[in-house]
Amino acid sequence: MRSKLFLLTLLCFIFACYTAKAQGKLVFDTETHDFGIIAEGTQATHVFKVRNEGNEPVVLPSVQASCGCTTPTWTKKPIMPGDTGTITAVYNSAGRPGPFHKSITVYSNNSVQPQHVLYIKGEVGPKDLISELTPERKALSPRLAIGSTSYSFGKLEKGQKAIARFLIRNTGRQPLVIQGVKSACNCVIYRTSKSEIKPGEVATLELRYNAAMLGEQNEVVTVLSNDLIMPNLRLTLKAKVVEGKASKDMLREGAQPTPFR
Repeated sequence: MRSKLFLLTLLCFIFACYTAKAQGKLVFDTETHDFGIIAEGTQATHVFKVRNEGNEPVVLPSVQASCGCTTPTWTKKPIMPGDTGTITAVYNSAGRPGPFHKSITVYSNNSVQPQHVLYIKGEVGPKDLISELTPERKALSPRLAIGSTSYSFGKLEKGQKAIARFLIRNTGRQPLVIQGVKSACNCVIYRTSKSEIKPGEVATLELRYNAAMLGEQNEVVTVLSNDLIMPNLRLTLKAKVVEGKASKDMLREGAQPTPFR
């Protein structure tokens, strides 16, 4: 009886030791980023890097900002041991002059420390501050370079969804982040092949267009990035949108209904 009790205690001890050792461990490159002084209207962006230095995968199910002025995006796939993930924080400074200090809470499946809190801070200055950038800040800025600024889809049917692909390069000295797109029609969404484009790297920017209006269309799409010198890049999507064949057939059938038999 004593030997069985001793064996059971030993097995529990070994299991406890294993579970204590078999864990992920998140280590951030930094927990606070200071933007300094930025111009009002700037979409201030910082990418926090996190490395799993444990021996089990770590999943980040949720990342929450302390206010609606900060938008976080993060690595959704499991971060394997030795691999690196990212948490990107975008602070919208429009209409928010003065100092700011915001927190971003990162939730993980790490039982030892399931929450990590990151911080961004800085001060929002005048709107024309961007024209007062020092040569040093301009030299260190990410730079968005693109070959062509227009794309023609040709003929599309109304309601059809089409994709325009642009190759973009970061010719600057800091990582480039595409922060969003704006269009008057609200008919364009975007995706990039890389969440962060390192200096010298090339990435693909996809613009997904929904052909909702008939006729010749010239949609101006503004691409927002953390390029300090050219934060708003304008692209043009062109298309001739026609009524779809299926819609014409439905209208024709509706004009001359067939009686039930």
